[in-house]
Amino acid sequence: MIDGLISKLRITAGLLKVNGLLLAIMSCLFIASAYAAESLPVTSILPWWGWALALFVTCFFLGIVAVPSGVGGGVLFVPIVGGFFPFHLDFVRGAGLLVALASALAAGPSLLRGGLADIRLALPLAVLASASSIAGALMGLALPAALVQIALGLTILGIVALMVTAKRSEFPLVQEPDRLSRALSIHGVFHDTAQGKNISWQVHRTPMGLFLFVFIGFIGGLFGVGAGWANLPVLNLLMGAPIKLAAGTSGLILTLASSSATWIYLNKGAVLAIIAVPSVIGMMLGAMIGARLLHVLKASVVRKMVITLLLFAGLRALLKGLGIWL
Repeated sequence: MIDGLISKLRITAGLLKVNGLLLAIMSCLFIASAYAAESLPVTSILPWWGWALALFVTCFFLGIVAVPSGVGGGVLFVPIVGGFFPFHLDFVRGAGLLVALASALAAGPSLLRGGLADIRLALPLAVLASASSIAGALMGLALPAALVQIALGLTILGIVALMVTAKRSEFPLVQEPDRLSRALSIHGVFHDTAQGKNISWQVHRTPMGLFLFVFIGFIGGLFGVGAGWANLPVLNLLMGAPIKLAAGTSGLILTLASSSATWIYLNKGAVLAIIAVPSVIGMMLGAMIGARLLHVLKASVVRKMVITLLLFAGLRALLKGLGIWL
């Protein structure tokens, strides 16, 4: 027990150091991009800092709702910023992966301390997802933007339909864990503040979950959204993790999967500091607030929030790809 506590404290300290380093790097890049932007010709009614401020405010509010819903910031960032801001979709997707990574890192320490995220559940799934996300990122940059938008919208709407039709998703009933989950010791207890009691949990169908996370990593890199929206249904509906635990663990998985795909977008020049920096800072600040909300919100409220946000994001991406809502 003491060894486990020490391990969690070390992980928390490491995440805090990463958060500080990420903010420092982003701030330096933002200052550099400001000087570069002043030398460019004016193509918008707003100055460069106007769009940067709008991105910061938008991502701050997205970060507040992204963590409790467990979908990650990228799935909301890409359709909303891609639809309402004058940026090419490739640059939005590149920034979206950084946004998903930032929101997960900012919320990670609080979720680990509260027991709403589990390392043993996250690591096997994250390793497979991070490897396949590289292939997805390479394909995503090669496909037309409109086709990617349509595929993104249809995929998210399919996930919404799955979650709406699921009867028991807040606290799934797992009669017996499978052999693999027992071998990996994937089980635990977390305290549900909203109900005021401890919730014991275990998972099943672990081999199928590992297989699906290979596909999830691929489509996450393809769409540049981090695939938090797909992590949650697999963890909750398939493997049987309580929805609050699934939402928190989804963030840990994003830290590995998103970071792998981000390198592809960076290497291809599809990450602009003027877009990524204010978005990342706003998302990290909002995610810190969202992580606190996850402790006090009821599981039913979290589920409704997930469905609402995914429905809006899916419809927006589909209509944008079809050219109906420009």
